[in-house]
Amino acid sequence: MSPPPGAGRYAPSPSGDLHLGNLRTALLAWLFARTEGRAFLLRIEDMDRVRPGAEARQLRDLARLGITFDPPAIRQTDRLPAYERALASLSEQGLVYECFCTRREISEAASAPHHTLRPDGAYPGTCRTLTPGERAARRTLRPAALRLRVPEGVVTHTVTDRLAGEVTAMVDDLVLRRNDGVYAYNLAVVIDDAFQQVGQVVRGDDLLTSAPRQAYLAGLLGLPIPEYVHVPLVVAPSGTRLAKRDGAVTLADLAPHGWTPDRVRSLLAVSLGLAGPGEAVTMEDLAARFDPGGIPREPWRVDPAALT
Repeated sequence: MSPPPGAGRYAPSPSGDLHLGNLRTALLAWLFARTEGRAFLLRIEDMDRVRPGAEARQLRDLARLGITFDPPAIRQTDRLPAYERALASLSEQGLVYECFCTRREISEAASAPHHTLRPDGAYPGTCRTLTPGERAARRTLRPAALRLRVPEGVVTHTVTDRLAGEVTAMVDDLVLRRNDGVYAYNLAVVIDDAFQQVGQVVRGDDLLTSAPRQAYLAGLLGLPIPEYVHVPLVVAPSGTRLAKRDGAVTLADLAPHGWTPDRVRSLLAVSLGLAGPGEAVTMEDLAARFDPGGIPREPWRVDPAALT
């Protein structure tokens, strides 16, 4: 008998309430995992931008929709020693250096004429070759961030996404730990996915170009690379990514207008082609109907004004 496949996961950041786009992605992640025999795990990414009460409201809303998780759940703030060990491993390989650049300095260096040898958006490498004395002097002025040292400051890396196919993107000297001591998302997510034995990452396609850099980093750390499934976003009528500022887009916002969690589930199902307009569906119904190949490939446009 073959071992069960690696787990799926959903990893919200408790920076606010989940909106229809977040809930739709969570539903898709659940459907992929549950229909493929995967455990489905929760990770609270709480190292940055935490709002009081947001985590409890997020978990409540997920439960109301019928999105269930397998234990144990983890949170990033409990995982700091693991990030430190990974950083030490990279440092021992000579792959970490201190960076003292401000965002303004990086922007100005990137627009300078000598920057034409680097792709747009790549870190310009200002601090890669500082001498020990120069680093010591700069430490007196501001704390250092820690960056990954990749060959010549930039490489390309390719991953295969289940929906998008082969995706190649730039990997530059990305930040591993910010100068305020907070570990960067790209490092934490790689470490945590390996720790939770995640074999499938389902998330919004706004993170598609992050997958090659995360896979590259996982390779340096000798960690397995999960299957990536980047799903289309939910967008406002303007075409921008849906946000709470667009209006009634959370369960709490929609409730006064007659939108129960069951009705919201049906709305999400209609957007995925898994239900007819107004049809009541259970999570079991959706799992029975789910076909990964039938996922709409275009963003779902939502007009909050039409929901109220």
